[in-house]
Order: sequence, then C-alpha cells, then structure tokens
Amino acid sequence: MASTTMGAHGDADGDKAAFSQWLIAHAARFDDINHGHWEEWSQVVAQLPAIPAERVVTLDQPVVSVRASDVESENRKVVKESLERQLRQLSPWRKGPFSLYDVFIDTEWRSDFKWQRLQAHISPLDGKKILDVGTGSGYHLWRMLGDGAAIAVGVEPTLSFVAQFYAVAHLLGERRAVIIPTTLENLSRAPLFDTVFSMGVLYHRRNPLGHIQELAECLKPGGELVLETLVIAGDAEQVLTPTDRYAGMRNVWFIPSVPLLSVWLARLGFESIRLVNQESTSLDEQRATDWTDFKPSLANFLDPQDRSKTIEGYPAPLRAILTAKKVSRS
Repeated sequence: MASTTMGAHGDADGDKAAFSQWLIAHAARFDDINHGHWEEWSQVVAQLPAIPAERVVTLDQPVVSVRASDVESENRKVVKESLERQLRQLSPWRKGPFSLYDVFIDTEWRSDFKWQRLQAHISPLDGKKILDVGTGSGYHLWRMLGDGAAIAVGVEPTLSFVAQFYAVAHLLGERRAVIIPTTLENLSRAPLFDTVFSMGVLYHRRNPLGHIQELAECLKPGGELVLETLVIAGDAEQVLTPTDRYAGMRNVWFIPSVPLLSVWLARLGFESIRLVNQESTSLDEQRATDWTDFKPSLANFLDPQDRSKTIEGYPAPLRAILTAKKVSRS
C-alpha cells in the first residue's frame, strides 16, 4: 500500500528534500510488518473498486465524503452493496464518520466533535506540514487537509486502522496524507512540522513527559503543539494513576490536572500555553454502532447508577485541549 500512496509533495518552505527523504525512509516500515491479518487487510484494500475520474470530495465538513459526479449511475446500488461488504471486512471502525460512494460508516467516535472544539483555536493550517500522533484511521488527517494543510502525516501502530486509512485514501483519490505504521517512540524524529497533534495518546504513555519531549522534537521552533488528553480536576499537584483499569482500559497510566499538564509543557520548552476546551465525553460522542459490531463502548464503562464515575469508581472521562508553542531559538 505504501507504494501507491506515498509520493512527492509540493513544499514551499525550502526544506522539500529533507522532508521527502524523511518520508521515503519511513515508507520502508511497511516492508517490516509482521502481523497475521495484514495480508488479509491489504488484499481488501487492493481489491477496492477503481474510483471514477469525476468525483466530489469533501474534507471540510463533519462527514468526510466522496461521491461520483454522475449521481444517476445505473450501477450505483450494486457498487454501494459491494463496497460496503468490502469495508466491513476492516471493522471495527473507531474514528470517523465517513461517507464513501453512498456507504455511510457510523464510527464509534464522532471525531468531528473534537475537531469542532479545537478548529477555531489553533493556528491556521494553510500550506503547513502537519503531524498527527496516534491518528487511528486518519479522520483528522482529512480534516487537516480540508483546512488547507499541504501535507498531513499520521503515526499509528494499530495496523487495522492503517488499513482503514489506506482504503479511505484510495476511495478519495487523495495522496496528500500518509500514515506511518509505528509509534512516536520508534519514529525517526526531526523538527520538520509546523503543527503537531497528539490527541488521546498521553494517558497511554508510561512516560508522559517523554512523550511531550518527543512531540517537541518533531516541531519546528515556533511551531504549535495541539495536545488533547484525559484530565482530572485539581491543582498543579494532582494526577490520577489508576491501580488497574480506567473506564475498562488497562493501558491508562497518568491522568494529570490541567495546571499540572501546563507545568509539564513549560518545563519541556513550550510557551503561550492555553487551555482552549475542557468537557466531559458524552454518550453521543462515543458509542457502539453496527460498524463496531456493537462492541462495548463508553456506556458500558460508566457506573450505571452514577454516570459521573467510571465502573472502577474514578471520575468519568474529562478531556482537555491545550495549545502551546515550541520556544524559538534565540
């Protein structure tokens, strides 16, 4: 899949060669994939239908979509039914939503809610190079392009999500976004990006300060970090470390307060730190759907008698979005 998606990209910043070399080096990671289902998922993507030459792609609306310009096509229903069968082979779909040639993918997360919360508060993306760490199936990469980004690069180790991304990329006919199948820790980091997003990753890291430092290493001086994570109420000394699970998740290590998170960012070389949104995750934003095979979702992990608590007795998920600028070299 890498060979059909990763290509040369226009770059007006004067560092086109370095950025292209960085991308080409990481494309080789596809050759190292060793996963029992990867060949199966790759075949699903390879067998997707050819896309029409005339199509309408929409990346700046809540539903990332593509449709054929000829809406009266005689085989439209047949194409839809076949395409839906193929895309369901890549289930469960977590991040979206998408509408792909009349197939509506109702994902577990309404990722558009998050984008709407941050969109007005971040630096303009026009012509910028963007990195999205833990991008999932890449929904936000498409929204970044919809807001004018020149190229959007995702980092994602979950290979089923990577396959979903390349399925969508093929159907959109888009080459300005790519996903590298790895983690940030294993990424060759260089200060190449104007904006770096980390959304829903920090609390999964055993070393959250190390994660922030790695994000900074990917940013140009003066570049912007957009950090979205679980938080708890409290002062700059408050952090929650679950004894085992949090809302059913085993891999949650540190949930800081916003003041403490701000201290971490300042200590690691960020300035102009702003809290731009804080709100609880709603059951409208995260829920089971038929595209997730109705697997357990947020409603299953909240206390049924008190929705302000998780089933483990911790405060229910509260998420914050902060922006910060990497300190420029003097």
